[in-house]
Amino acid sequence: MPFVKVQKNDAYFSRFQVKPRRRREGKTDYYARKRLVAQAKNKYASPKFRLVVRITNRQVICQIVYAKLQGDVVLTQATSKELPRYGISHGLTNWTAAYATGLLVARRALTKLGLADKYEGVTEPSGELELIEPLGEDEPRPFKAYLDVGLRRTSTGNRVFGAMKGASDGGIFIPHNTKRFPGFDPETKTIDAETLQKYIVGGHVAEYMESLEEEDDERFKKQFSTYLAEDIGSEDIEELYTSAYAAIREDPEFKPTEKDVAKWKAESQKLRQPKLNREQRRERVEQKIAAYKAGRAGAEEEEEDDE
Repeated sequence: MPFVKVQKNDAYFSRFQVKPRRRREGKTDYYARKRLVAQAKNKYASPKFRLVVRITNRQVICQIVYAKLQGDVVLTQATSKELPRYGISHGLTNWTAAYATGLLVARRALTKLGLADKYEGVTEPSGELELIEPLGEDEPRPFKAYLDVGLRRTSTGNRVFGAMKGASDGGIFIPHNTKRFPGFDPETKTIDAETLQKYIVGGHVAEYMESLEEEDDERFKKQFSTYLAEDIGSEDIEELYTSAYAAIREDPEFKPTEKDVAKWKAESQKLRQPKLNREQRRERVEQKIAAYKAGRAGAEEEEEDDE
């Protein structure tokens, strides 16, 4: 028999280290996280902020987060489920909704830090690259954050960059370029500002509505039934989003939804079984025994009658 070298011996297993839990679960890219979290030593304990963007099947979630030894701390957050308050009731996961959510979290964070009046951002986005610049030596510097996309693939036109664009236009300094925005041409390495502007005001949604209505009216009525129920047509999309952005800038504060707690408690108490004391439990057991004996007696009588 030829010699076979033992690759995984006792020494190997005694030194083996399992991956971190969130790496084993496929939730965290620690290679990217290390570079997003690590702070320069000469900045001491000043936090390094991240714009965390996560997109689910139902909503867009944007958070301003910084890391501590105890874990991540959320400075502020916003979700696209809050957008109906500003007039956006449909398409809460599309590119434009991501932009609106990024704008909302940016205005909310700057309001909390007292910088909302100094850094208003881009009130009329044109689709060009417009980074936030410091006001002057005597003025506070712009709030800086880095984009954290998690495990999402950073392809051109991805919705996470819509949220980043919204936060940048909202007044937060996020280092970026136009490479991953819709309308970027990799050959000429330039951005088509009109295409990006169209995405910001929901023009791509309006175009799709028009084309679908012409090609397949039945499918159009089914897919955009909620839009049609509120009399929203393709010509109303741009105005809808523009007015929503203005409303977000006017009042970005978080307002929790009102919930009927008394009704919820009453319903939960109905479903809850009352706790029995010792005497009630004993009586319950005796009732079960009596019911069992009565059933046995009835079965025996039926057998005697059959005989």
